[in-house]
Amino acid sequence: MIQQQAPYRRTPADVADDLGVDPERGLDADEVRRRRERHGENRLREGERRRWTDVLLEQFRSTIVLLLLVAAGISLAFGQLPEALAIGAALVVDAIVGFVTELRALRSMDSLRALEQTTARVRRGGREEEVPASGLVPGDVVLLREGDVVPADLRLVLVEDLQVDESALTGESMPVPKTIEASEGEVPLAERTSAAYKGTAVTRGRAVGITVATAMETEIGHISELVEQAEKEITPLERRLDHLGRRLIVLTLAMAALVAVAGLVSGRDAFTIIETAIVLGVAAVPEGLPIVASLALARGVQRMARRNALVKRLSAVETLGSAGVIMTDKTGTLTEGRMRVSRLASLGADARDLSEAGTDAGRRIDEGPVLRTLLETAVLCTDADAGAGTGDPMELAILDLGEQVGASRHALVEGRPQLAARPFERDSKMMATFHGGDGGVLVAVKGAPEAVLDACTAQAADDGATALDDRAREDWRARNRELAGDGLRVLAVARADRAEVDREDPYHDLTLLGLVGLFDPPRAAATEAVAECHRAGIRVIMVTGDQPATARAIAHAVGVTSDPDAEVMTGHDVDDPDEAPEEDQQRYLAVDVFARVSPEDKLDLIALHQNAGAVVGMTGDGVNDAPALQKADIGIAMGERGTEVAQDAADIVLLDDAFDTIVEAIRYGRTVFTNIRKFIVYLLSGNLAEILAVTAATVAGLPLPLLPLQILYINFVADIFPALALGLGPATGDVMADPPRDPDEPVLDRARWYEVGAWGVLIALTVMGSLLFALFVLDLPAEEVAGVSFLTFGFARIWHVFNMRRPGSTLFVNEVTTNRYVWLAFAIGVGLMLLAAYLGPLASLLEVAHLGRREWGTILVGSLAPLVIGQLVRSSTGGRAGGAGSVSRCR
Repeated sequence: MIQQQAPYRRTPADVADDLGVDPERGLDADEVRRRRERHGENRLREGERRRWTDVLLEQFRSTIVLLLLVAAGISLAFGQLPEALAIGAALVVDAIVGFVTELRALRSMDSLRALEQTTARVRRGGREEEVPASGLVPGDVVLLREGDVVPADLRLVLVEDLQVDESALTGESMPVPKTIEASEGEVPLAERTSAAYKGTAVTRGRAVGITVATAMETEIGHISELVEQAEKEITPLERRLDHLGRRLIVLTLAMAALVAVAGLVSGRDAFTIIETAIVLGVAAVPEGLPIVASLALARGVQRMARRNALVKRLSAVETLGSAGVIMTDKTGTLTEGRMRVSRLASLGADARDLSEAGTDAGRRIDEGPVLRTLLETAVLCTDADAGAGTGDPMELAILDLGEQVGASRHALVEGRPQLAARPFERDSKMMATFHGGDGGVLVAVKGAPEAVLDACTAQAADDGATALDDRAREDWRARNRELAGDGLRVLAVARADRAEVDREDPYHDLTLLGLVGLFDPPRAAATEAVAECHRAGIRVIMVTGDQPATARAIAHAVGVTSDPDAEVMTGHDVDDPDEAPEEDQQRYLAVDVFARVSPEDKLDLIALHQNAGAVVGMTGDGVNDAPALQKADIGIAMGERGTEVAQDAADIVLLDDAFDTIVEAIRYGRTVFTNIRKFIVYLLSGNLAEILAVTAATVAGLPLPLLPLQILYINFVADIFPALALGLGPATGDVMADPPRDPDEPVLDRARWYEVGAWGVLIALTVMGSLLFALFVLDLPAEEVAGVSFLTFGFARIWHVFNMRRPGSTLFVNEVTTNRYVWLAFAIGVGLMLLAAYLGPLASLLEVAHLGRREWGTILVGSLAPLVIGQLVRSSTGGRAGGAGSVSRCR
């Protein structure tokens, strides 16, 4: 049976006994069949598939869309076919935009299954054979070699120079050397050196392991369960629009009831007044809102794609703009994702910052003769293939530096041909290569500093070798600690001259040449991008599977923390936040750097910050990141080095893996929200003006200023084109200078509702003024008055788009006047209103009579009044706050 007490903590013999298997013989066929019946196939459980129909139906599940569907139904029931068709067309376009842009197959489970090797080499009945990986059972003896993908969770019983790439599972940036020794006590997944896990890749060596877990019992199966269980949080924009929709339902019913009661009390024709009330109630619902919001988000998607950010979920555009916390991986996001040699340290010499751009590495190395010998010996003592880019990442970094400074391995082995090699071993923690030339054998050695120091009796100096006494050893240990404390991976390099090749015992009487410090350097743009996040009030938290010292060094280098000795908390240090005392929760919230974290730790940290009121973005690239990417408000996966699992679970994929791309995406996200808020103010203020004008005329016993079909036509002209133009506008001002928005802040806060009311009253007053002027001064008959007030209202709403500029912005050059889409919408709107006045059949349908100069003068004065007053108000109001286009500050 599968072990409940961690196999990596038990001896191979104990694990074999409990599983009833002899590692030399394996299971027999009958036992394999019995265990397969008990445990099933070695496949991950297939979750419920999300179909394209599900994606389509999701486009109709918001409150506003449901409200519009009801409005369309009511219009159809009362014979208002044009309004029903207009609303239906808007909903169809909105659904198409959302469906096409957002459609994504949730293939996380499929991607996890793609990691399953199709075949595995096993030992059964005393014979080696190749079987389908899905046929493995607990107790099967599996044989691994370089290039294999581990087919199940294994307890290793025999290893030969085995290294496994576990980065997709643990976040560890380097291949992990494996051993058969049991771990003492509970240790993180990345430190379980006696185990090999399903889905990881063998990069070097050979091994034999006993299968201890299959299918959903494996570590990768556990992660797949977390992916299934991690509920995707509803985005802030979806919450805000849903809240707005509920308020609009109340307002719509109230307005319709008010108009109906007022009309019936004043003795109007019951059918006409009820029809008008219904049309006004329907008109109060901004049918342009869903489509304009979707197109604004889609435009944001397009802009972000140009900056290498692929958006898979429309609302993710705005969500990223709301982010208050970004949890980011280290390797490849803040760093280049490629190891480089940073320092060479010999006795009395130290070449630093060799990986920095513009550094003359060759000159620095040649300042100390031993440094050149140190590098050349390190280059010789490798078995990586620089041309193919395969092998240990640290060896590839050493070879790369050698190429830069004229010490390529190809050139060196021409003078010192390689005779033999002893590969890296877990026990010795060293490797050696043997080279001919100069009448003897050069032994080149590199490995863990402590191990190499123990094998050395001398140290190289510029004027020859000196004895390596106890004091000298302690000095070297101190230098090793210094380099490791700076976040560097450290190797020691030594050499010896021998008479012949001795592969059995090369590690004695060596001369220490020095230390090689390697690291994955920060990306050039990462520091500036992190600083930009801090300026925008966004907190950046590093969450990595790497070593604490490395995490701290990179976090300080890129500005995640300003303290070089900042606290680094490991996943082992983090208790379940739901059960942790309040004091511990506050401590977790204060930490900026986390290392050695597990998938569960990431979920806990995300939930902790979400519960504290933050909108959380999470970056990741590995299989182990998928649950966190699913749980976060905004999941951001890497495109270049990210696994397909992570990319499927994310909302956004960074095609260049660069953190500065996230900052640009945040900028676009904030702009999108600003634009959405702006066009909602525009839409609702115009719709409110319609209701106020009709209500006032009904109560006063005056002719209706707008007839039902006229209302529908104005909404078609003004609800779509100008609002869409506002939604597609470019960034305004320095949106990154504001802190993140409060996630509970509605789309329309109190100030914006006041603004909607003020604009609505102003436009309604000018329309009523035109109606009264036409009725009592121009002495027009009642049936012609509605045409004047209709055109006044239509043109007023077209001019009104220019009132949506930021307060304090200049009159002629601002974000509205420089928006080319506004001018296109302006031209379309004016053209459609002129057609309503002069195109015979359309004018008759809308009941617009022939207009003379006096009528047009009234229309122009009345329609321009809100624009003139609005521009005076905008120009006299300084600052950013309070305008439709402003970005609200956090409370």
